[in-house]
Amino acid sequence: MDALPFPYPTSLVDPFARPITYLRVSVTDRCDFRCVYCMSEHMEFLPKRDLLSLEELDRLCSAFIGLGVRKLRLTGGEPLVRRNLMSLVRSLGRHLDSGALDELTLTTNGSQLATHAADLYAAGVRRINVSLDTLDEAKFRAVTRWGDLKQVLGGIDAGLAAGLKIKINTVALRDVNEHEIPAIAEWAHGLGMDLSLIETMPLGDIEGDRTDQYLPLSLVRARLGERWSLDDIAYRTGGPARYVRVAETGGRIGFITPMTHNFCESCNRVRVTCTGTLYMCLGQEDAADLRAPLRASESDQPLVEAIRDAITRKPKGHDFVIDRRAAKPAVGRHMSMTGG
Repeated sequence: MDALPFPYPTSLVDPFARPITYLRVSVTDRCDFRCVYCMSEHMEFLPKRDLLSLEELDRLCSAFIGLGVRKLRLTGGEPLVRRNLMSLVRSLGRHLDSGALDELTLTTNGSQLATHAADLYAAGVRRINVSLDTLDEAKFRAVTRWGDLKQVLGGIDAGLAAGLKIKINTVALRDVNEHEIPAIAEWAHGLGMDLSLIETMPLGDIEGDRTDQYLPLSLVRARLGERWSLDDIAYRTGGPARYVRVAETGGRIGFITPMTHNFCESCNRVRVTCTGTLYMCLGQEDAADLRAPLRASESDQPLVEAIRDAITRKPKGHDFVIDRRAAKPAVGRHMSMTGG
């Protein structure tokens, strides 16, 4: 293989002088849940031949790391349902050992975590996100359609026992979990876990009206502020959450607010789908095909050039809006396709 110098001669900086240091890579569009805000119940998933192989994913991730990416998150769908995923995680761990990568992590629904937690830690993963929107079993089944809350909680226990630091991601949903958020925070903080609250985003047709789901986090924060003392802190994990510390619990709550207060001015991340499509912005349709240059040559040169060219088109921000007058979602693809 005609390898380029590693790291490559220039890092990635977008047209607005934002360094791109964070890559989120979907390893599969498949999931064992069908969350109501994420996808339709009867999803049609991609044929396996369209997916990048684990070896291709390794090569693609390594190219980004050579261009200055310091944080790599594996996503899905549900990443842990991808067959032999741990071989990819172990291989990417070499970049942690070399110092080229600061963090290798993933986002999971927790359903398969009990099986993989110890192996993840052994491969160099130290921190993960677990998506969990309710602690009520019946409500959990309704939100996920197919999920088993006890299985997820068992996975979280296994992750903590393995030494993983876990952050809970909760999508705030009107009339679903809005009044349960304090209880979720107390539970998470009691186990030493942070909680991030996320506004639902207009991605993909979901057989429902997102205006019925949408709950602004400005309202959630105001309600929490009536119950607890919330102190703004400078803590960051490399993502878009703005954190507060809750004096009464000693834990942290992050607010991810793409709708009420977007974080585009500091965006340092891009996303690659399991088919090798690079999205420079979650909320825009412009994309670049990385699968073709990846497969066209054993040299990394075409791939690196395609990545650099795409970053020159990264927009200043997204155009998300949730409005009853808008008949279609702002972006047609589902979150499970882009990567969580």
